[in-house]
Amino acid sequence: MRVMVLGGTGFIGRHAAAALRARGHSVVIGTRHPKRALKKLPPALRDCELRETHFESLTTRYIWQPLLADIDAVVNAVGILRERGRETYDRVHNMAPTALAAACEKLHLRLVHVSALGLRPQALSGFIHSKILAERAIAAGGADYSIVRPSLLDGDGGFGAEWVRRVARWPLHFIPVEALGRMAPLDVRDLGEALAVLCERGGEGRREVELGGSAKRTMAEHLASMRALHDERPALRIPVPRFVARFAAHVCDLVHLSPFSFGHLELLRRDNLPQPNMLSALIGRAPTLVGARPGYAAMPTGHVTPVPPSPQ
Repeated sequence: MRVMVLGGTGFIGRHAAAALRARGHSVVIGTRHPKRALKKLPPALRDCELRETHFESLTTRYIWQPLLADIDAVVNAVGILRERGRETYDRVHNMAPTALAAACEKLHLRLVHVSALGLRPQALSGFIHSKILAERAIAAGGADYSIVRPSLLDGDGGFGAEWVRRVARWPLHFIPVEALGRMAPLDVRDLGEALAVLCERGGEGRREVELGGSAKRTMAEHLASMRALHDERPALRIPVPRFVARFAAHVCDLVHLSPFSFGHLELLRRDNLPQPNMLSALIGRAPTLVGARPGYAAMPTGHVTPVPPSPQ
């Protein structure tokens, strides 16, 4: 099978492409900057065909169709953390994927679209609303699709994942008081493998696919678990008041200071757990462990205390 991975030089896309190659498929990488792609791709993917794709301009199915020539399936792993010029949330997260789905329907191609867990219409974030609109449009069309909603991702080479790992090693953890929602941290390699499997299978019965790891943690618990990997003393948790956290999120959005954004703050307020978690059924094994080994959690008292393993 010949699969086009859009955003193939990014965190998710690289792992999806690697998993597809490992399963014997031919991979075409869709990227904004083909000339820079070789620096971002691992050696095993540098012989892939590269096709230039600019999502802010790919907003009709007629523009998509030539790019999808000789393709059997498409993985859309494109996303932007913040808007920049014509790269708006609406164009990149909504209009382009909607047009892509229409082109896939016309050409009879399989579409695996990567979205996110925890999207709620009541959210105030434009980031979240643009993803909701794309999901609705894809579901309303006639393409053979799967919408994949992963939980928080961990792995080497991810902008957000590297930040979380770095922050976990700080002696102080600043935790918004609103960040009470639990998530199921997921190894990006598991996600890549699941995306590859979904390319091989039809969407019937797998239209909405929610994926996560085996642990269920709040952000504070996740940072503590990641810190515990280094056998370091637990960090001191500093609660951040609601208005301060929101102000900081907007500042980060304005100056692109870190991966932390207002959209992420909204997602942290409620549980973002896969219902159900389809990961093991897709990859045929238990999820890769993210963070400290099962049965232990770093506590703010300065001790590492055994706790019952979280259920799947």
